Amino acid sequence: MASKRDYYEVLGVTRNASKEGIKKAYHKLARRYHPDLNPGNKEAEEKFKEIQEAYSVLSKDEKRKAYDTYGSAEFQPGARTTWQWPEGAPEGFAFSFGDFSGIEDIVGEVFGTRESARARRKGRDLEYQIEVDFETAIKGGSKDITITRGSNCSVCNGSGVRPGASTKTCSKCKGSGTGPSSIFNMSKSCNVCGGTGKVPTDPCQSCSGSGRLPLTETITVRIPPGVDNGSRIRVQGKGEVARGGGTSGDLYLVVKISHHPIFQREQDDIYIELPITIYEAALGARITVPTVDGAVLVTVPSGTQSGTKLRLRGKGVPHLKNKERGDQYVVVKIVLPEQINENSKKRFEELAKTSPYNPRTHLEKYIR
Repeated sequence: MASKRDYYEVLGVTRNASKEGIKKAYHKLARRYHPDLNPGNKEAEEKFKEIQEAYSVLSKDEKRKAYDTYGSAEFQPGARTTWQWPEGAPEGFAFSFGDFSGIEDIVGEVFGTRESARARRKGRDLEYQIEVDFETAIKGGSKDITITRGSNCSVCNGSGVRPGASTKTCSKCKGSGTGPSSIFNMSKSCNVCGGTGKVPTDPCQSCSGSGRLPLTETITVRIPPGVDNGSRIRVQGKGEVARGGGTSGDLYLVVKISHHPIFQREQDDIYIELPITIYEAALGARITVPTVDGAVLVTVPSGTQSGTKLRLRGKGVPHLKNKERGDQYVVVKIVLPEQINENSKKRFEELAKTSPYNPRTHLEKYIR
């Protein structure tokens, strides 16, 4: 088995450091290496585990004394010295988060709160799809939606116990309200009592002892300008209500933009097809074109080809972050009349004779 680093060295303290000094050192390092602040950083994860292990030993007088006498081997699974694990050696690790007295409150202090694990309990987040019309997605606005989320029973206040009846300590979590802990989820609620630490002896009839009832409500959601398909809008506190108290989860709305009959969107730009006559293409024209901000006059130059893009600066979609707007592109499409009378055919024939041209000369070298 590979030897472990000295716990005092891990926390950066001397061997005669006070309990308060050890705690301060732990706070500083936990802030720096906590996985929530270093997503995807495996090195930080390993460092955080090492810091937790060192603190779990040096923060307890009896463990620290054993460590000073026997070293880290005292805390390995299967150790045969004076220290005994309260519930047997943990598998896979040389320390047990379940044996951290108050470690959740310590982590709470590291991140600016001294709330208990129960007070930090949070309800489940919810996700709904919301359809937004094209112009609201561009300009922003609001939309009323109806959601259903889990809430505490109003009769038993989420306890699951008939009012006036007694409760008993949860046999699974022994009243702690937390399930098996892991390094990255230290306040996981017990799945039997829901984090309350108690189970009913006489269940509430209104919720059948679950402590939960569905709550349906209509809320008004603000749509920020520039949302696109797949954008997620967070509505804080509108997820599941935490059982027996705590913080409600959040609601995430996944945006789906309604189809628009004339506008098409590509990221922050808007495209519109503009049909023009052969005469307008040949002679040039001033044509009124719709935009999301209202109609504008566009100049079509003489000799414009089908497929030409005319750019309207700043008439596109505002960027979600910096609010700078994209552009609108007017794509020209030359359209001939569906029916051409004999008189018009004669004029086209005269034009072909007086102004002949061949738009296919670039293809001739490939024709055999």
